[in-house]
Amino acid sequence: MSCPDKPGQLINWFLSSLCVPRVRKLWSSRRPRTRRNLLLGTACAIYLGFLVSQVGRASAPHGGRARKGPHWSRATAEAPFPEIPLDGTLAPPESQGNGTTLQPNVVYITLRSKRSKPASIRGTVKPKRRKKYAVASQAPGPGALVGPSLRPQEAARAADAEVPGHVRGGNLAKAGERPWGWMQGLGAPGGGADVQLPRAQGSNIRLYSESAPSWLSGEDIGRMRLLADGAVAALQPAWPRSRARLLVLQGPGRPAGPACGPSPCGLLKQPLDMSEVFAFHLDRILGLNRTLPSVSRKSEFIQDGRPCPFILWDSSLSPTSNETHSSVKLTWGTYQQLLKQKCWKNGRVPKPEWGCTEIHHHEWSKMALFDFLLQIYNRLDTNCCGFRPRKEDACVQSGQRLKCDNQDAVALAHIVQRKQDPRHLVFIDNKGFFDRSEDNLNFKLLEGIKEFPESAVSVLKSQHLRQKLLQSLFLDKVYWESQGGRQGIEKLIDVVEQRAQILLTYINAHGAEVLPMNE
Repeated sequence: MSCPDKPGQLINWFLSSLCVPRVRKLWSSRRPRTRRNLLLGTACAIYLGFLVSQVGRASAPHGGRARKGPHWSRATAEAPFPEIPLDGTLAPPESQGNGTTLQPNVVYITLRSKRSKPASIRGTVKPKRRKKYAVASQAPGPGALVGPSLRPQEAARAADAEVPGHVRGGNLAKAGERPWGWMQGLGAPGGGADVQLPRAQGSNIRLYSESAPSWLSGEDIGRMRLLADGAVAALQPAWPRSRARLLVLQGPGRPAGPACGPSPCGLLKQPLDMSEVFAFHLDRILGLNRTLPSVSRKSEFIQDGRPCPFILWDSSLSPTSNETHSSVKLTWGTYQQLLKQKCWKNGRVPKPEWGCTEIHHHEWSKMALFDFLLQIYNRLDTNCCGFRPRKEDACVQSGQRLKCDNQDAVALAHIVQRKQDPRHLVFIDNKGFFDRSEDNLNFKLLEGIKEFPESAVSVLKSQHLRQKLLQSLFLDKVYWESQGGRQGIEKLIDVVEQRAQILLTYINAHGAEVLPMNE
């Protein structure tokens, strides 16, 4: 008698050898059946019934397989195991002698690849869309416009007629930059009043939370939406003898900001001045609040359709000269003397012999910090004497680079105030440069500055500049997409962060004071 080699067969063989002789002996013996023998016999009978049921259950599948024919059995034997890898990590199912296969006790788990979660942008999580039953809006008629309504081509012709010597179809491109021009022949269909209808797809200012970022006021958000989504009612020159154009916007009701006439309007600049939008958000984050609201907008008035910076026009600014575009005439030498006198600091009225202007002393510190981070040279260093300019820079094209021998006589430019607030500056023409290397930064912008605003320095030290810039720039959909999304924006922020660390090192090395400047 051979001993079974399977665990289940071994148990069956042991119990059978134990129960069968015992039962046979009980039935053949003449001794009375005790209680122990009765229990043992009952247990053996139950086990025998269990064996019979197992044999019946095992025979049922075999009968079904036999009815399917030999072709199915051969295909089953030759089929591979699709869920088992071929690297030997799992063994195939064991085949028993009676033709059945014992499936391995394996649980297959599908592992998802770990997803890298980007940095949180507060207030920019888009909520679930709800069904809205929108009613198609009709185009406004001629009577719905506030102020004059001109066809774009007619407005351009009228503007050219008003400006002597203006080249028709002229552009705002500077020397060395790709030219761009105004599109001709645009008009609203139907022969009615020609306007750009508001976008039906939603606002280009993305604000998905209940409140805007803390550094942007409600007035800023309102003006940004007006610039980004307002319909264009007319086109007119920015100022006499200028190639710049103002787009008159059709605002709802009374204008929400400074207007050129009865309607609000904005200055449309060339596409290469897109850093104006970055400058506006950086100004608000640093707590300076000296720039005008600016957004990026695609306009049908531009030939190539590229996004352009669109800046709110503020008619409350003081008149400027044609040469320096400044409301205050200053040279570099006079500017350095004003820094030493600390005009209007701590409420002190300057003496007449000091030669002070109406501008507060702290305004120069704010402007120097702001210009250094963006490397804006067209205010304090118009001749590019503090760095190595490129051939494409305006100072090289105009030949001003050669006039660095007598820097005290060089005039400052774009120094502008408001009529009703001459103590504070307004930063205009904020074209920055992100391609300036660290060894070619213009430190002349910081010359004579001994104090810096605490609000701005605290942001640079807090290590939250990147997060705030991402949150703020994400609001402007057109600008975000024009810079290549988050990847392109991150590159710009990298440059500003590096300059911020250099500026902090400069402040510590020169012992400059960091003071609250909230007057």
